[in-house]
Amino acid sequence: MHLASDTIIVATSNQGKLKEFQLAFASLGKRVLSMADYPQLPEVVEDGDTFNANALKKAKEVAEAIQLPVLADDSGLCVERLAGAPGVYSARYAGGHGDTQANNAKLLEELKKLPARRVEHDKLGEASEHVLSAAQFVCCLVLYDPAERQYVDVTGTCDGFILDEARGEHGFGYDPLFYVPAFGKTMAELTPEQKQSISHRGNAIRMLLDVLQKEHSQV
Repeated sequence: MHLASDTIIVATSNQGKLKEFQLAFASLGKRVLSMADYPQLPEVVEDGDTFNANALKKAKEVAEAIQLPVLADDSGLCVERLAGAPGVYSARYAGGHGDTQANNAKLLEELKKLPARRVEHDKLGEASEHVLSAAQFVCCLVLYDPAERQYVDVTGTCDGFILDEARGEHGFGYDPLFYVPAFGKTMAELTPEQKQSISHRGNAIRMLLDVLQKEHSQV
């Protein structure tokens, strides 16, 4: 899919996500705007049962409405000891959409109901005493171009562990609870560049850029 437009709209109002996309697409010389720049657009109901279904629905509906390429993501946290929950319900795990404090509190509450179980990993070190479960962040990206009625989709992941306490002031969502052994820190303790290098969204963005660059070179 060749993008003729110099502008890409990200179907989110989350400023944390927007900054990550702007940082990534700067290499392609693309201007990245968000839903905050188009307040007249109706909110898309995310009622799919998979990350891919939600991302595709958002990208297509917004792109058709404004006739510009739209990049949508659906991402979430899948916790091993909770059978993959909160999954596609990550942003509204505690009921209200985007209530980070309540979502994190519910996650800890659900995990602490379970019998204590030590998680073994050769790079956990002192953090092993605070680990409640292995977990994985998942990010599905869909870039839809209304001019060609085509889309590209990719999925990135990041493996880690959920701690029994929040650490760090950066990032957003479940970042303060998500421990990354490679850095010995939570996502919320990483710099934006460190997070981008290993995060589920960073991995998905790199996959998407690789696809776009390959397709562009074949035009």
